[in-house]
Amino acid sequence: MTGSGTSGGDGGTNGARRRLALLLGAGFAVILTAIMVADAESMMSDFAAAGVPVTRTHVWVWEVSSVIAWLSLAPPIWYMIAKVRPPRFTWVQVALILVLATVPASAWHIGLMIVLRKIFYAFEGQAYHFFGPLKNPLLYEYRKDVGTYLQWAGMATIAQWLLATAGAATPSRQQTGAAFLAVLDGAVTHQVPAVEIDQVVAAGNYVEIAWGTRTLLHRATLAMVEAELGGDFVRIHRSRIVRRAAIRRVETDRSGDFTVDLANGVSVRGSRRYRAALQA
Repeated sequence: MTGSGTSGGDGGTNGARRRLALLLGAGFAVILTAIMVADAESMMSDFAAAGVPVTRTHVWVWEVSSVIAWLSLAPPIWYMIAKVRPPRFTWVQVALILVLATVPASAWHIGLMIVLRKIFYAFEGQAYHFFGPLKNPLLYEYRKDVGTYLQWAGMATIAQWLLATAGAATPSRQQTGAAFLAVLDGAVTHQVPAVEIDQVVAAGNYVEIAWGTRTLLHRATLAMVEAELGGDFVRIHRSRIVRRAAIRRVETDRSGDFTVDLANGVSVRGSRRYRAALQA
């Protein structure tokens, strides 16, 4: 078997995913900068129109401290979007988790934002007061934070979908198979040795890859993974392929369906439609 294919260098899937990640990162930086400038300028215009005395420096401190707080939340939001999704969770559970996460996200944003502002004001010899003229500033900030949080979660969802799509290109070595299977799991790409994969099971728009004691979720079709892994794997059911070398025992029922015992002690069911493939 070879070590290239979709898990190859810059000219393969990983290279395309890397370039896409850089493009998405650059685009995000440009959009974030544009929003920050627009918000700061709008704030200064509103204060000027209302006759509120405020310096340009303080307006920018408020804006930058808020952005820094949200940037610190980017990794956990990215991780949550990567992990909290079907088929691991139902859509109802996903929606509930996303809603509940708004509370700690907003609390962290407000807390870090206040700390950063207090530090800057202290350098100026002044005191920053978060609880100003607003009747309930925490509720006011939370309402704003929910919208921002949903935007960041939405961007993470789109970015991960694009990266997964880039990683699901049709493999170029369908005959010999790949020595490694590149599996994107959130921000981590696992190079899974084919000889350590016991079975692969279809799960909607994903496949579940049994790798030792772990089960990885990979955005690809079973047919794509089967073609990439090559002849060392055999389909025993329309939703399952297993590694030939991992098969220890096959017991056929009267109906023609069969049970396959794998080297890891797991028994899986096979369909009579694919019985002949085991002897190919």
